[in-house]
Amino acid sequence: MPLLQARLNLPMPDWQGRSAWVIGASTGIGRATAEALQARGARVVVSARDGAALQDFANSRPGCLALALDVSQPGTVAAAAQAVHTALGAAPDLVLYCAGYYRPLRATAFDLEEMQKHLAVNYVGVLHVLDAVLPMLLQAGQGHIALVGSVAGYRGLPMSLAYGPTKAALNNLAENLYLDLHPQGLGVSIINPGFVETPLTAQNSFRMPALISPAEAAQHILQGWARGQFEMNFPRRFTRWMRLLRCLPDRWYFASVRRITKA
Repeated sequence: MPLLQARLNLPMPDWQGRSAWVIGASTGIGRATAEALQARGARVVVSARDGAALQDFANSRPGCLALALDVSQPGTVAAAAQAVHTALGAAPDLVLYCAGYYRPLRATAFDLEEMQKHLAVNYVGVLHVLDAVLPMLLQAGQGHIALVGSVAGYRGLPMSLAYGPTKAALNNLAENLYLDLHPQGLGVSIINPGFVETPLTAQNSFRMPALISPAEAAQHILQGWARGQFEMNFPRRFTRWMRLLRCLPDRWYFASVRRITKA
């Protein structure tokens, strides 16, 4: 990463005594990142719809708090944010939004309900969280908001009709948040993984190049925060090619995607 990219946020190499609210922590990247933060000394609050999975996580980790919520319901998000503030005695140092929904979909089998489900969880859920946490973070004058996007948000891809646009929206949202919040002392980062072995990617019937584990993804994320990066994309052996494809002229891009994916 260029040096300027590495200093866009205040570096967070040490989590001892810090606090984190991880939303979407029942499985996959969210759970692995919550584990890594807790192991490094952070006080972690975990949230997701699956209350049993959250409680199982918290029971084996002293000091961890489990708060079940549905990101599509603004009332429950607001109540959870207040509970987090009360439990910690302050705004969290980190709010990580990792909740996600994915179903493979093509325009030839357009499904409005599926499109709306993706939008509700992957994008509108973020807005509900921002509405709940921004006032407390701005009042504190510190804190960091991290959103989990995807390289699927870089450009259009086969089977990503519903998922890709929501992740593209998160990339744009993160850039706007950074412009507005950095001068206020807040950090913002966007996390764009390639293929990670999670319940969501288990639905894919095609070979996923450079597939990594959630634990590996969590290590990349913590390294990015330690370096003060704005965007984290990994594994680089895959994402560097996705970033290159983003720069291709349209004619070359569509031809390349069809040839690579056989779509």
